[in-house]
Amino acid sequence: MRTLRQLLTGEELIRLVIRIGLLALLIIWALVLIRPFGTILVWAFVLAVAFNPVFVRLAKILGGRPKLAAGLLTVVNLLVLIGPAAWLGIGAVEGLRDFAGQLTAGELKIPSAPEAIKSWPLIGPQLHELWNQASSNIRSALRTVAPYLKPFAGTLLGLVGDAGVGAVKFLLSVAVAGFILPYGQLFVAAGRGFLSRIVPEQSEHFLDLAGATIRAVSQGVIGIAVIQALLAGIGFNLAGIPIAGLLAFVVLLLSIVQIGAAIVMLPVIIWIWTDKDVTTAVLLTLFLVIVGLLDNVLKPLLMGRGLTTPTLVILLGVIGGTLAHGIVGLFIGPIVLSLLWELSVAWIAIDRSASARSSADR
Repeated sequence: MRTLRQLLTGEELIRLVIRIGLLALLIIWALVLIRPFGTILVWAFVLAVAFNPVFVRLAKILGGRPKLAAGLLTVVNLLVLIGPAAWLGIGAVEGLRDFAGQLTAGELKIPSAPEAIKSWPLIGPQLHELWNQASSNIRSALRTVAPYLKPFAGTLLGLVGDAGVGAVKFLLSVAVAGFILPYGQLFVAAGRGFLSRIVPEQSEHFLDLAGATIRAVSQGVIGIAVIQALLAGIGFNLAGIPIAGLLAFVVLLLSIVQIGAAIVMLPVIIWIWTDKDVTTAVLLTLFLVIVGLLDNVLKPLLMGRGLTTPTLVILLGVIGGTLAHGIVGLFIGPIVLSLLWELSVAWIAIDRSASARSSADR
């Protein structure tokens, strides 16, 4: 085969190098300009993919008017963000600030058992004693490790400081997603054309897999976690818990990483029974139990395909995304890593099947 230098004259080769250099310069320049808006654009595209089925149905109901459907969907999403999500976020920020302050001052402590527990039948005295022992042991352990937790407190304060910027990014992402929705087919066609040049035989499969993975994680994991956190926050506030916002944020994290909200719900329910009358305690307990079991009902409805991404990948996405991009990264990280995981697994499976067929042909 003839080399490129043999095919082109010296002048043509110089022109080619100049064109490639200019193209590379434009691409780098464009990336520098887009970089401040990278997380906003990524989250906007995720929202557009996640809400696309709802958008299509709404557009049909409105008589085939996609721009009106996108506008209505955007307004609803903004109202959710400005209303309950903002309330949850403010409570979580205040709780994180107080928690970080206690870590920095070395004053973090676990409250002693309420005296009302002693009056519980059968298990009251034993539970009261066990609680006090655990509180004393944990308090002494926290005093020992407090100096080592101060860097972690700095990270928490950094997240708190990033909360305002994250809220603006969320609002901008929802607005940008509203502009993207009516042009979804054009973006799908562009993605199909791009993939056809990289994996020509599997471009359709990879495109469908990418869309299904984004919807599965954004709706079946993050969406359910947000719903659970909002409802749990309502229950915690009704119970009069001082750190309701922070506990709701913990529920959000545990739900995203697939651990479940029971770790938070159980101590809260015990506290409710020590502080409230029987009727109030029963009603709040029923509400929180329903919220804790909500994912078992919603996941089969929202996840059209089973999510095969390991929990560790989602956990790494949560941690890495938060450290890299702040609050918005908490949601973007799991989606990006899950998408990478699913596409890598599919790619490896295709290569193995191709190798097996070639071996059989020999």
